[in-house]
Amino acid sequence: MQVPVDGRRVHAYTGGVAFDPAQPTVVFLHGAQHDHSVWILQSRYFAHHGHAVLALDLTGHGRSEGEPLPTIEALGRWVVAALDAFGVASAALVGHSLGSLIALEVAGAAPDRVSGIALVGTAFPMKVSDALLAAARDDEARAFDMINFWSHSTINARPGSPAPGFSIFNQNRRLMERQKPGVLAVDFSACNAWQGGFERADALRCPALFVLGARDAMTQPRFARALIERAARAAAAAYVPAPRVVEIPDCGHAIAAEAPDALRDALRTFLAASQPATLPR
Repeated sequence: MQVPVDGRRVHAYTGGVAFDPAQPTVVFLHGAQHDHSVWILQSRYFAHHGHAVLALDLTGHGRSEGEPLPTIEALGRWVVAALDAFGVASAALVGHSLGSLIALEVAGAAPDRVSGIALVGTAFPMKVSDALLAAARDDEARAFDMINFWSHSTINARPGSPAPGFSIFNQNRRLMERQKPGVLAVDFSACNAWQGGFERADALRCPALFVLGARDAMTQPRFARALIERAARAAAAAYVPAPRVVEIPDCGHAIAAEAPDALRDALRTFLAASQPATLPR
């Protein structure tokens, strides 16, 4: 499904089901150098279980036109504009890595548009090492190798190769290679520079879910703790349920690929409480 946002075509995968904004809507936001396809398993499940689904390609990524935006604030405004374009009044936002920061920004800045947020593989501050920033800017192929090595808990045994002829490691590499040159450096710079995480967490007025990989070397779970504590205080002040935290063992940063069932179950429990589906689960 494609609609214009600020004069540029935006692509969203709807899970193989016609999009109906009258249903409870879930918006999936991908991470750096990725596109909607990282959510293929989760988006299809919820589209066929009582939710309207939009797995967005961020501007300048995948099939969406335009250029990648350089700040989390700008990306947050772009997501709100996309919600308007797709006719969505309020949605649950599910974001991975860079996408988690965007979800948090939108929830804090436009609370009336967000029914809940699920932050997957998140941390704040989300600092990127100088070596990785330099590689993203000057040697993308080397940066892809670094990301792949650090994002997966294993690249040899399961779930790195869950079946003959199938490799999560190689699949992720090919996905990164499909994006336009220069996208990665912009994405990582936005993550590294954002300073608004605690402010936005303090402003949360909706339920929150944190899904963390116990072996995540990109956004280590310990770097999400302060954010979780701020979200918990905000929840108490707003009289909404305390944040739910799910830490998946033996899982790295690529949670949607390495632990798709565990992530689906965490999201299903969360959405059932914060955004009941229109069909039985």
